[in-house]
This record gives sequence, C-alpha cells and structure tokens, in this order.
Amino acid sequence: MKITCYLCVSILIFLGICGGVYAFTHFNLLLFLCLKNDVIYRSQLAIGGVAALYTVYSLIAFKPFKGLK
Repeated sequence: MKITCYLCVSILIFLGICGGVYAFTHFNLLLFLCLKNDVIYRSQLAIGGVAALYTVYSLIAFKPFKGLK
C-alpha cells in the first residue's frame, strides 16, 4: 500500500513537471515523450487521473495527519 502511494505521488509530480514545462514554454513535453502518439498520451493522462483519485482516497482512508496538532 505504501509503495502504491509513492508511485501515485511520483506520477503526479511527473505530470506536474510536464504541465509546468507546457505552461511556461508552450512545449508539450508529455506528448513529446509519448512520441506524438495520441493513444499513449491520453492513457498517461488517464493514469494520472486515477493516481490523483487514489491519492485522495488514501488521504481520507488512512488519515496520515491524524496525530498532528
């Protein structure tokens, strides 16, 4: 479960970096890394969406900040 959370967060960080590059330079790094293949590009975006949902679920279900005050 911990490895899955790390994997999902790393996917979100990678997609955030690609989004930042696109926002500042108007160069779509993710599409470039997917070799201009729309199916792979959309699959990566879908995986990012699932990773975001799982990250939110893990924050709600496991309450990692419960002991902090």
